[in-house]
Amino acid sequence: MAVDYLVIVVYLAGMLAMGWWGMRRARSKSEFLVAGRRLGPAMYSGTMAAIVLGGASTIGGVGLGYQYGLSGAWMVFTIGLGLLALSVFFSARIARLKVYTVSEMLDLRYGGRAGVISGVVMWAYTLMLAVTSTIAYATIFDVLFDLNRTLAIVLGGSIVVAYSTLGGMWSITLTDMVQFVVTTIGVLLLLLPIAVVKAGGFGEMKAQLPTEYFDPLGIGGETIFTYVLIYTFGMLIGQDIWQRVFTARSDRTARYGGTVAGTYCLAYAVAGAVIGTAAKVLYPNLTSPDDAFATIVKDELPMGVRGLVLAAALAAVMSTSSGALIACATVANNDIWARLRGIVRPGDERHDEVKGNRAFILLMGLAVIATAIALNDVVQALTVAYNLLVGGLVVPILGGLLWKRGTVQGALAAVTVGGLAVVGLMARNGILSNEPVYYGLLASLAAYVVVSLATRPTDAAVLAAWRERLAGRTPASETVSEQVPAAH
Repeated sequence: MAVDYLVIVVYLAGMLAMGWWGMRRARSKSEFLVAGRRLGPAMYSGTMAAIVLGGASTIGGVGLGYQYGLSGAWMVFTIGLGLLALSVFFSARIARLKVYTVSEMLDLRYGGRAGVISGVVMWAYTLMLAVTSTIAYATIFDVLFDLNRTLAIVLGGSIVVAYSTLGGMWSITLTDMVQFVVTTIGVLLLLLPIAVVKAGGFGEMKAQLPTEYFDPLGIGGETIFTYVLIYTFGMLIGQDIWQRVFTARSDRTARYGGTVAGTYCLAYAVAGAVIGTAAKVLYPNLTSPDDAFATIVKDELPMGVRGLVLAAALAAVMSTSSGALIACATVANNDIWARLRGIVRPGDERHDEVKGNRAFILLMGLAVIATAIALNDVVQALTVAYNLLVGGLVVPILGGLLWKRGTVQGALAAVTVGGLAVVGLMARNGILSNEPVYYGLLASLAAYVVVSLATRPTDAAVLAAWRERLAGRTPASETVSEQVPAAH
C-alpha cells in the first residue's frame, strides 16, 4: 500500500498548494466568489462536472448499480439531465444577471423582500450538502488509512476548508480541474474496464445475475420520477450550481460548457451502474451496497492504480464539498449577515469584502465539520435539504424567469406554503417518503399562481430593470472590474 499512500499524499498536498496559489489571485469580491466571471469553456466544463459528481454520484452511484443493476444509473442520470436543462434553457440568462446568489436574483426580479427567507432555505440546503459530502471522507479514509470516523472527517474537511478559505473560487476551480482529470482517469478509464474484465465480461455478468439487473427501468417508475423532481429540479436552482454559472466569461460559455458537463454526467452515470453490477457478480453478499466501491477498489485493483482510483473518489467528494462550502458561506454572508448588518448599522460599508467572505468560509467550514461528526443519518439529512429546496424554491425561481405576472407576494407565499407542506408531510409520512416533495411542489405552485394573480403586478420599473439585467446590460462598476483576460 506504500505506493497508494504516496499517490494520496501527493494529491492532498497538491490541493493545498493550489489553495495557496489561488489566494494570490483572489483580491476582489468578484475574483474570490466567482473567479472574476472569466472562466473559458474548458475550465468551466471541468469545474461544473466536478461540482455535481461528488461522493453520492461515485460511491452512491456504484452502490445503486450493485443493488439494482443498470437502472441504478438513474440517480446520477437525472443529475446530468438537470445540468443539461439548466445549461440549454437558463444558464445564459443567469450568467448575464451578474449577481452572486440565487436570493439576489429573486430580489432583482420581484423588487426586494423575497431574498431573506429564500436565503435561509438555501443556506440550510448548502450546509447539509457540504455536511453529507464531508461525512463521505470517513468511508474513503477508512479504506486508505484505517482511520476512525471522527479523525477522517476532520482530516478531509480541514483540507477542503483550508484551500477554499485561502483562494475562494479560484482555488476551488483549480482543484476542481485536477479532480475532474483524476476522476475521469480513475473511474472511467481504469476502474470501469478493470471491473468488467474481473467480472468475466458482460456475457458472464448476464449469466450470473437476474434479468432485472439489465432492465433500464428496473429501479421502478416512481423512484425515477422522484429522482427527476429532487435532482433534476435541484440542479436548476441550487446555489452551488448557480455560483459556477456565475463564473462563466460569457453566456455562450455557460450554455455550451454546461452542455458538455451535463453530457459527461450521463456517461458517468452509466459507468457507475456498470461498475456496481460487476461488483455484484464479484461480491454477491456485501452487507451494504455502498461498500461496493471501496471493496472492488481494495480487492481487485493493482497497487498504484488502487491509489489513483481512491484519489479519484476523494476528488469527487472534495469537489462537491468545496462547492457546497463556498455556496453556503456566500449565502450566509451576502444574503443573511449583510442584511442583518444593514439593519443594525445602516449605511456602514467600511469592511473588506474578501476578508469577510474568507472569514465566513472558515466559520461555515468549522460548522460543517462539527455537524458531520455529530450527524449519523446522511440520507435523511440530504433528503430534508433537497425536499425543502425543491418544495420551497423551484416555483418562485423558475416562475420569476418564465412568468412576468409573478409577484413578490406570490413568491413569498410559494416559499412559505411549499416549505410548510414539505415539513408537515415529512413529519406525518416519514422523511424518506415521496409525498413531501410531490405535494410540497404542487402546494407551492398553487400558492404562487393564486397569490400572484390576486395581488398587484410587479412594478413596471422593477420589471424594466430586470429585463436590462437579463439582456446583459450590467452596472458599470461590475463591467469595468471584469475587463481582464479570460481563463481557458
